[in-house]
Amino acid sequence: MVWDDAPSHVCRGGDSRALAFCCPPVKPCPVLHALDDVNISAQEYMDIKDEFAKNTRLGEGMRTCFGSLVWCCKPSKPCPLRDIVLTTIDMSVDEYLALKKQLSERLTAGKKDNKDEYINALADTFSISENEAIEILQYCDNDLRMAMKLLRAKVLEKSK
Repeated sequence: MVWDDAPSHVCRGGDSRALAFCCPPVKPCPVLHALDDVNISAQEYMDIKDEFAKNTRLGEGMRTCFGSLVWCCKPSKPCPLRDIVLTTIDMSVDEYLALKKQLSERLTAGKKDNKDEYINALADTFSISENEAIEILQYCDNDLRMAMKLLRAKVLEKSK
């Protein structure tokens, strides 16, 4: 796969790299927090995505929810509209993810690095070493929410 560590969707606890898979910020949602993490406004976010759509094949897809693949979600999330467009324009999932990764890099260029914060939070919360926290984060593709779920499950298993 082209983007092996692609994060979960922002609305499902994924980190700000997942902004590439988000809708326009039309309602209060976790996208707004992710935009804070990358130091861009909602308008700048929409402008970056619109510009990227104009210059890449992610601009195709008039029949998608927001009129372009640039706003579409991760391929692991079922979406018949996105999938029909990908088939119609003969775009592979690898090409789609490669473009989304490029878009993500553009969106997160001003990102605050939270990895150390995530490591410290996991180590403190679950009384594990920083190395264990690093390993669990890597195992969960840097998805803090997933790492916390996994560690909670391990704590519950030990308490039985």
